[in-house]
Amino acid sequence: MSFLSAVALVVRKDLVIETRSREVVYTALLFAISCVLVFAFGFVTDGRAEPDAAAAILWIAIAFSGTLALGRIFDRERQNETMRALLLAPVARPAIYVGKLAGVLALLVLVQVIVVPLVAMWFQAGLFRNPVMVVALLLAGSLGYAAVGTLFAAMLARTRGRSALLPVLLYPVTIPVIIAGVKGTAALLQAEPNLAIARAWLMMLIAFDAVFITLSLWIFEPAMSE
Repeated sequence: MSFLSAVALVVRKDLVIETRSREVVYTALLFAISCVLVFAFGFVTDGRAEPDAAAAILWIAIAFSGTLALGRIFDRERQNETMRALLLAPVARPAIYVGKLAGVLALLVLVQVIVVPLVAMWFQAGLFRNPVMVVALLLAGSLGYAAVGTLFAAMLARTRGRSALLPVLLYPVTIPVIIAGVKGTAALLQAEPNLAIARAWLMMLIAFDAVFITLSLWIFEPAMSE
């Protein structure tokens, strides 16, 4: 089986399971919407939001909901011994990693489709003034976050206390991604959008993505073999 065929099968498996249960999508969406709503009551006064609050809250909601999705997706693999079956399958193990990464990224994008309009409405944020740059920042940041999260979630799938360990390992490593996403988004939300700064943070996110994905592909096979 080719690399791309194996990736497609893993993605299809995850999406079919999620389409039938909708468990992870509902949990992540509910958490993200609740997070945005709570912060909206705290930071919006007399119909006006605090400066740069929208960018920070948007990325906090994405990060927290992504952590929930990562933990639950790999719980399924542990409960049904699916991870063992995947590792025994005659396919390249990096293909398994890429397939799981693509499934997590698809869930994050779905959450963002709902959360971004809510943040734009409740915080009166101009997220749609530069839609191409906003989408590029969100995709680049989500890819880096999901790349690291997928690796850690897979490594912790058979570990006790994995629900507590995942955030402890994930957040320190992905702080550069979150900071770059917040700074780049905040530059676009200024009264006069600073596209130069936004592009600089986008380039930094792309560099982070390249490093994180390369390291994850290199580490995934030996880490899952032990």
